[in-house]
Amino acid sequence: MLQTILKYFDDLTIPELYDILQLREEVFQIEQNCIYKDIDDKDKKCFHLMLYKEQELVAYCRLVPAGISYDGYASIGRVVSKPIYRKDGFGKQLMEQAMQKMTQIFSHLPIKISAQAYLQKFYESFGFVRVSDEYMEDDIPHIAMVFGQ
Repeated sequence: MLQTILKYFDDLTIPELYDILQLREEVFQIEQNCIYKDIDDKDKKCFHLMLYKEQELVAYCRLVPAGISYDGYASIGRVVSKPIYRKDGFGKQLMEQAMQKMTQIFSHLPIKISAQAYLQKFYESFGFVRVSDEYMEDDIPHIAMVFGQ
């Protein structure tokens, strides 16, 4: 059974924060072999959306208020799913939940993301539109995408 949890940073439990940081490290640093500052001070100002399968965090993202990543845009960042569950559709379920929560919390704002370029079609399936040329971020090709503009 899947459980969706949305919490502001200050409301996260220590085990939840540990699960989040562990999953982000597993994918963004180890799997993608990318050294960058993951703990970037944005987390403290964000909502954190977690998708648990029983007691295991299987997908996660952070919901970023306007002015933190982009002026005039809310954002979704650090979208990640556990590698062993990628074929189970948890990333899609997470993004469906994220889009619902974004429209509830930041209903008056468009959403802008910095997406890994290979995921363009995935984000387009949620209504995002590419608005930039490809650029490098942490040695990985990315594109800017916008929803609701």
